[in-house]
Amino acid sequence: MTKEYPQHRFVVPKDAVDVLFIRHGETIPARPGVSFPMKDGHGNPPLHPRGEAQAEAVGERLREERFDALYVTSLQRTHQTMAPLAKYLGMTPVEEPDLREIRLGEWDGGLYRIKSAEGAPEFLRAKAEHEWGHIPGAETTAELHERVERGLWRLLDNHAGERIAFCVHGGVVGAIMSIATGCKPFAMIGASNGSISRVVLTKDRFFVRSFNDCNHLGE
Repeated sequence: MTKEYPQHRFVVPKDAVDVLFIRHGETIPARPGVSFPMKDGHGNPPLHPRGEAQAEAVGERLREERFDALYVTSLQRTHQTMAPLAKYLGMTPVEEPDLREIRLGEWDGGLYRIKSAEGAPEFLRAKAEHEWGHIPGAETTAELHERVERGLWRLLDNHAGERIAFCVHGGVVGAIMSIATGCKPFAMIGASNGSISRVVLTKDRFFVRSFNDCNHLGE
């Protein structure tokens, strides 16, 4: 009988952490002259009704899945997005502040959305050079990646051999993808609200298994 060599199939390594990173649902819009509520130097807007519907869709998509832990950041939009899934599973999410959104300095509280929509010079330079630090008072790209990577390693330390779901932010999803793949920092910051991206964390490397899965959102 001729020996056969099937194509390789990915298997999650024994001591890895299999993570579904969920981007929070859509939040309320920014308005000129009106700041979002703030928390720890970050804009902290609640979900828009469309975001609430996205959160419900995430919960429906994952309600039959098994997770060893659920995680959120310190900002309310991640708590609200994770709430339907947490209710289905009867689990209480844990906060991990290192994966909170980019600190946007003078443009936090909603001004970033306005400045980016208007094509402000600082935004265009940040986008061209993949450097958040061009925004006045914002943390640098290196600072963002340092704390996000610190948070990822903490997940690996605490959940080796487990599967978790983590509701995070669009900029953080982009940072995770850059850290895992070596792509430019802004190459993958466009994850949709309510989307799911899967990354397997190991001591040797991080494996991106999917990015921006929106099948449950009907988009």
